[in-house]
Amino acid sequence: MTMTVMGPVRLERTITFGLIMTLILQTAGGLIWVGAAEARLTELEHEFESQLAISERLARLEGETAIMRSSVLRIEQTLVRTKGDRP
Repeated sequence: MTMTVMGPVRLERTITFGLIMTLILQTAGGLIWVGAAEARLTELEHEFESQLAISERLARLEGETAIMRSSVLRIEQTLVRTKGDRP
């Protein structure tokens, strides 16, 4: 762009090929970046969903372990009582 000075400052209103190419490249770069960000977000969502299923299963297993622990304690107490009753 060239500036012509005659009285007040005026800018010449021509758009150069370089400016058009710069805008096209910037837009293409932005679209590529957005596409890559969307792919990363999709991957993170899938990973989160799989971790959610694993955490639910882990919680279920912890509950079952607590039930088994109480059953084993009850069986041990029964064995101790029956051993104590025998001479």
